[in-house]
Amino acid sequence: MSFKIWNPDFEAKVRESFQKQTFMAFLGAKLDKVEAGTCEISLPYKPELCQQHGFFHAGAVATVMDSACGYAALTLMEPNSTVLSVEFKVNLLNPSIGDYMLAVGQVVKSGRQLKIAEGSVYGVKDGVKKLCVKGIVTLMEIRPQQ
Repeated sequence: MSFKIWNPDFEAKVRESFQKQTFMAFLGAKLDKVEAGTCEISLPYKPELCQQHGFFHAGAVATVMDSACGYAALTLMEPNSTVLSVEFKVNLLNPSIGDYMLAVGQVVKSGRQLKIAEGSVYGVKDGVKKLCVKGIVTLMEIRPQQ
């Protein structure tokens, strides 16, 4: 899919914003890939991120999916804009198990005010990816007041 790029320095903007996300740092999440309309975030396994059955907790997995989608949307926004999630839905397809979780956000519709992104989260174990979560996120572009 091709999109209009409003900010040629979108990657630097996304990486700078990610560095400010103290919750991502707390979880141990890492920003792996930033391209126009796409973002990937990995979440390494830590027992503290698991629920009672030893799977990654749905809250942790949904968090990195939301951020991956948000940053995918931010790549398509104006230089001074910021992004805010306004709605998301998550389907838990398989237990979130792996050495790490890989969240991939991809914009499917880039409107002037709203961006719609699809999120996929994979459990990666010994280099093999298994789809665990699918979601859809609606994001709002917040522009500075003129």
